[in-house]
Amino acid sequence: MDKLINETQVILIGGSSHAGKSTLAQALAAELGWSYCSTDKLARHPGRPWVGANGKAISQHIAEYYREMSVEALFLDVLSHYEKNVLPQVEVIVHSYVSNKSKKCLVLEGSALWPKFVVNLVSVPGVKAIWLTASNQLFQSRIKLESNFYNVCEDEKYLIQKFIDRTLFYNKYMRQEVERLGFMCIDVESVLTAHKLLNQCIFV
Repeated sequence: MDKLINETQVILIGGSSHAGKSTLAQALAAELGWSYCSTDKLARHPGRPWVGANGKAISQHIAEYYREMSVEALFLDVLSHYEKNVLPQVEVIVHSYVSNKSKKCLVLEGSALWPKFVVNLVSVPGVKAIWLTASNQLFQSRIKLESNFYNVCEDEKYLIQKFIDRTLFYNKYMRQEVERLGFMCIDVESVLTAHKLLNQCIFV
């Protein structure tokens, strides 16, 4: 394992929203003593249509965004955002870590790591990548729990359901892309413990 890790400067962890990317990436960074970064912090995009913890209403622009666009349009729009606004920053970050061996290594996670977008990065020596997936049921239960789905009004439930549907759409096509490109994909429900998931990621 030490040799494998010593040859790696960057580990990319992709996957849909609520697949467990940030939890795994932070645990992996802590285990290895590496830096951690999320692509969510690199560029703004309409946020999640959640009612705030203090009962604050969903922002009007976010509500309109989810209400007016189809699920496929939401998916294509977020991919376009990732490609135009996030990927260029990801490329700079990854190359800066690979080219500077004195820098602490990096675990970088995020939905912006769409498989097709990072093909060139994954081929760079010192860069490893995995994608996380799960069942539709797990995604739905996680999102409904976090969004307080069962305690909001019908209009708000509709917006949250749109987010869920976009998530499932993303996950379906991400899995197809990962398989097509021959990348590694881990079903988080097939790994019995977080520690085993961590080990599986280390040995990618």
